[in-house]
Amino acid sequence: MAKKGKKYLEAAKAIDRSKAYDIDEAIGLVKKVASAGFDESVDVAVRLGVDTRKNDQQVRGAVVLPNGTGKTQRVLVFARGEKAREAEAAGADYVGEQELADKINDGWFDFDVVVATPDMMAQVGRLGRVLGPKGLMPNPKTGTVTFDVAKAVKEIKAGKVEYRAQKDGNVHVPIGKVSFDDAKLVENFRVLIETLIKAKPAAAKGTYLKNVAVSSTMGPGVKVSTASVK
Repeated sequence: MAKKGKKYLEAAKAIDRSKAYDIDEAIGLVKKVASAGFDESVDVAVRLGVDTRKNDQQVRGAVVLPNGTGKTQRVLVFARGEKAREAEAAGADYVGEQELADKINDGWFDFDVVVATPDMMAQVGRLGRVLGPKGLMPNPKTGTVTFDVAKAVKEIKAGKVEYRAQKDGNVHVPIGKVSFDDAKLVENFRVLIETLIKAKPAAAKGTYLKNVAVSSTMGPGVKVSTASVK
């Protein structure tokens, strides 16, 4: 297990590990103990009561956070003709076809999100072995396979984030930066949680929101009372 640094251990003293805080208080604590020399991200970790080994209990999608994430996403779009022009007009950083696929196959990854029109997926599908492991493969469930490329690009630039339950049911999503106003972080948090609740699979039984915590990039986690976020 990695050894915790002095700053982390000092910050952890300000947090009562046995307590689940209201979200407003939790966000205040996360900001208070953040001590890195950069504007840390504020991240949410949620343990869902789902069995991701079953197809009917998958939780995956995307949500546009009302206050963004504080990070500018570099968007690459696979499209041709009029759709390519729409993507460029919407602010996509890279737009193209086979030439972009060739660059990616050669090891180029200077982008954060990939969007593709459905007619380009036969070509993009061949990149699955390199895009898949990095979580960059376009997917209809997250709105990144669409003919409405302009909307997709604008939403991503505005603060759209993807969420996906891992094997253990955990979901990790950034909701902003430590420099954000508390109210903006709380609003982003609530929108994310509401989205996850709406995405609850019908087949999931028992407690759905098992554990919720917030933390900064380098700081300790602060447990959030699930009763305060429902």
